[in-house]
Amino acid sequence: MTHSDIKLPDLSNRIAVITGATRGIGRETAILLGRAGAHVVAVARTQGGLEELDDAIRASGGQAATLVPIDLKDGDALDRLGAAIFERWGKLDIFIGNGGTLGPLSPLGHVSPKDWEQVMAVNVTANYRMIRSFDPLLQKSDAGRVVLMSSAASWKRSAYWGPYSVSKSAVDALGVTYAKETENTPVRVMLVNPGPIRTDMRASAMPGEDPLTLETPQDIAPHIIQLVSPSWTQTGKIYDFPQRKVVDFHYPG
Repeated sequence: MTHSDIKLPDLSNRIAVITGATRGIGRETAILLGRAGAHVVAVARTQGGLEELDDAIRASGGQAATLVPIDLKDGDALDRLGAAIFERWGKLDIFIGNGGTLGPLSPLGHVSPKDWEQVMAVNVTANYRMIRSFDPLLQKSDAGRVVLMSSAASWKRSAYWGPYSVSKSAVDALGVTYAKETENTPVRVMLVNPGPIRTDMRASAMPGEDPLTLETPQDIAPHIIQLVSPSWTQTGKIYDFPQRKVVDFHYPG
């Protein structure tokens, strides 16, 4: 399936922030957001990567993006982004918290505090800071939509995957908590489990795996776009891409 084969929702005049926007799932999702008519506020660390993304969005028929070179560990910069969005548009319609880092695959006793804190800062705290900054803006949308990236590592909790697994469990808790807090508002919050996708992060985690056996960011991006459509109504659940369906979180009690 190519992007030209996909029927996209109409996201005209909608403002969409996406982190980790220059590579993998984030890049393909940002391109589709632009194609669907949204104004993309693209967040990533590198200016060059953002400029290449902007070219790709415009080449696909979207409008020029707003490029925001930010390190997700810079909480003050994330706060300033919320203020800048308020000053320019007065609202936010879509937030896709896609940015993340794998961290070390190592026994917990061998993980340095610096590495641990970096994984938590990028995968968890940045999403919390952006929810904190964006919540008033999402509430001003007629259909605020939030997508956070989960992972099977959240519940498999395999040996040596400690920092990443713990961070993704925390992201699940963050998303479900925010969904419950916004049940009676126009905001809807979904988690996404991508499954094995042909990305640089997957290659780092599974160096012996044949990438040609994996689905691609182009495959999953259209499914993410559906979750941020104004017509999407479910909240506090996880879209499991390998199964192509929405599932509930199941916990004892």
